[in-house]
Amino acid sequence: MVLRRKKSIKQTQNKRSGRKVCCLLIAAFLIILSGCGSQRMMMGTGGTSGTYYAFGGVLAQYMKNYTDYSVTAVSTAASKANIQSIGDGDYQIGFTQSDVMNYAWDGSRSFETDGPCRDFRVLGALYAETVQLITMKKDIRSVSDLKGKSVSIGAPGSGVYFNAIDVLDGAGLSVDDINPQYQSFDDSKEALKDGQIDAAFIVAGAPTSAITELATTNGVFLIPIDGELRDRIMGSSPFYAPIEIPAGTYPGQDEKIDTITIKATLVVDADLDEDVVYSLTAAVFDHSEEIEKENAKGEELSVENATSGITVPFHTGAARYYAEHGINVETQE
Repeated sequence: MVLRRKKSIKQTQNKRSGRKVCCLLIAAFLIILSGCGSQRMMMGTGGTSGTYYAFGGVLAQYMKNYTDYSVTAVSTAASKANIQSIGDGDYQIGFTQSDVMNYAWDGSRSFETDGPCRDFRVLGALYAETVQLITMKKDIRSVSDLKGKSVSIGAPGSGVYFNAIDVLDGAGLSVDDINPQYQSFDDSKEALKDGQIDAAFIVAGAPTSAITELATTNGVFLIPIDGELRDRIMGSSPFYAPIEIPAGTYPGQDEKIDTITIKATLVVDADLDEDVVYSLTAAVFDHSEEIEKENAKGEELSVENATSGITVPFHTGAARYYAEHGINVETQE
């Protein structure tokens, strides 16, 4: 069996009947496996306009091509939803922000009400997720200028939401100082285009398709998160790191923009077999150059990037792969 069940099958009072049913189920399962030739897995990504969804589709294809497992990437509500869906047994693989992953493990912030969720382990970090603050208003040139404005800050409790809160806090603002809108990437794009909001936080690998589309058709401004503001944010939340969005990343962007970043991370069900996760890890990192040709985020794939700055335990299968490449990581059964 590739997956170990989280919940045991209910026993019947008649043991003989139960054994008969069990045998029939096993036989049916073997027939299904022989017919389809591979174990099916679900990979949670994010919204269709975000980097998770596009990159997830590429990774799922490489996992399918280079393992015995059929991996399907599906659009989801992203980080928190993916972790919870792995815990529920609905998905076996999922994208998440590195900060949200820590919230889940510690039972803090977006996981404070539900408590810690530790049904997952890390396969590897993938690329830098950039905190991008965008606007079409010429009078908004800094985070402080958001005061009194209508701003999309992501779904309540989402990774984007807490990134926005951290940035606002760093600028001495709170949600009460703005008119918050809890929108997805797609909704933010359309709301900006229609003049319904003044600015939006988009947390994804740059370039992000939603921003590229908006910049191409309407023109946008990227607001810097730098200097003392960035230092304050990183001082209170050390999982952030500085990053530069190079000039020309988006149409009409003539200058570099300094901001902050976290890491897009791939996590897997803790109950997945070690050999399975080993093969999934190899399917990604053994083919980084090929993946880069299909998606620009592949340029950031490396065993060094995959293992640095991660405080949540790795899956033993992924750890085995990294050990073969000279890097030891923390695991937990």
